[in-house]
Amino acid sequence: MLGCKGSSGTGVRYKLTLATGLLECLCFAGVVFGWASLVFVLKTDGYFSDLCINVTDAMAFNLLDDCSLQDENFSLVFTVASFMNNFLTLPNGFFYDHFGTMATRFLAIFLYTTGTLIVALSNKALSILLFPALSFIAVGGILFLMTNMQVGNLFGSHRSTIITVYNGAFDSSSVIFLIIKVLCERGVSLRSSFLFLLACNLIHLLRTLFLMPKSHIPYPIPDDYKYGMSCAKSHSYNVEQYEAERGPSSDRGRGVADEPLETDTLQLTDNSEKDSFRSCVLSWFFLWHLIWLSVMQLRHYFFIGTLNPMLNRLANQDPDIVSEYTNAFAFTQFCGVLCAPWNGLLMDRHKRKPLDLGVSEWEADLHSSVLSLLLTSLQCLLFSICASIPFLPLQYVTFILQVLNRSFLYGGNAAFISIAFPARHFGKMYGLVMSLSAVVSLLQYPCFALNKVLEGDPFCVNIILTVLTLLAFIHPVYVFLHCRELAKQRDNSQSILEASIQETSMY
Repeated sequence: MLGCKGSSGTGVRYKLTLATGLLECLCFAGVVFGWASLVFVLKTDGYFSDLCINVTDAMAFNLLDDCSLQDENFSLVFTVASFMNNFLTLPNGFFYDHFGTMATRFLAIFLYTTGTLIVALSNKALSILLFPALSFIAVGGILFLMTNMQVGNLFGSHRSTIITVYNGAFDSSSVIFLIIKVLCERGVSLRSSFLFLLACNLIHLLRTLFLMPKSHIPYPIPDDYKYGMSCAKSHSYNVEQYEAERGPSSDRGRGVADEPLETDTLQLTDNSEKDSFRSCVLSWFFLWHLIWLSVMQLRHYFFIGTLNPMLNRLANQDPDIVSEYTNAFAFTQFCGVLCAPWNGLLMDRHKRKPLDLGVSEWEADLHSSVLSLLLTSLQCLLFSICASIPFLPLQYVTFILQVLNRSFLYGGNAAFISIAFPARHFGKMYGLVMSLSAVVSLLQYPCFALNKVLEGDPFCVNIILTVLTLLAFIHPVYVFLHCRELAKQRDNSQSILEASIQETSMY
């Protein structure tokens, strides 16, 4: 039977699940991050145009339109949507862990359908509807991504690569708003484009029913694992119960709770307590990973939220130049799906060779993540420096670094969480990290306010954010030191064991 373990159709179903998940993330999940392209269309259609006021040019005595309040509202729409995208990932993570994949995807479909319908029915008189609409689309999209990342469990040795590819596809889906912009320039209405996106929710529904599990995809895959409605008798796996049945040693030697924040000397002997959600949250891994994600995400959100006014400033309000650079930015976003696999290959590179003696798979995975975390931090620093330099042609380089860093950032975030923490807590840990980073991302608004005080010149704010990105380097350094400490402990244990064997042989 198609989709049943051991049948000839199993590999086909796995690959079909992978391919359709990639298409879903690439075309729908992260469209809100193409906001800069959609703003161009919304301005043309007159959204928030009532906030533009006439001012007199002191030099030429001409009447000019001051649309700074309009730009501020567009930035605020994106701020609210990006905040909801991350903050609601925490309750959605609990929902996903508790109710499973099918229920979570039904919620995602409802939110995405509602958001696209609201945009389709909106007009310049109902500009305020953009706030809930974009938030619904953002939250629905992140739920599509969250439920798709488990597909990596079907391909064990390429697990991190697939997770990062999906996150790269999520970033690349921002190109959809560029396509809508181009279509609008050729006479296709904004309403028609969003009604088409609305109709595409049928694809999500069919995939939920036939190519996704009702509960979760376990890791590693058991021999009798089946999923999808086409199997006559399908097995529904509870990840927590499955991990418990595999025993304490099966979770790849996870040691994330060995160093909780409350005390460095606490030793836990009960594996269930050691791997509890509380111990994961109180670990140093979680703290430094949260800081790593938050500072870089804040940098990206401020850049995207202020891109349109920044380009207007650097291009001296020339709409043709702004449109050209906006198209270039949106096109580079599509390349995120091409950049993301590099990060996954970095994290999976050790799986092509046997493990060293005494090294657990978990420790090997953790050690391989150090280079990825470090490169991501370095990319963000370079991107932030380029974005801070007010030279218009340099922004092409900024766009390239931005999409490269975003694809590494979110793919690496999900992959690290899947490595460092037990699988049964993935939804909660991913949701908590994204929610807390969303709280930090609210600093966008003070940044926008400061930018306004500085008469729209973002240079000072960019310098502040560039300095903040230096905090991201703490995380890879800490993980490296932790891995080195594990290796030292293993060598000491080996030395003690050899000495004990030698002493025993003397008698």
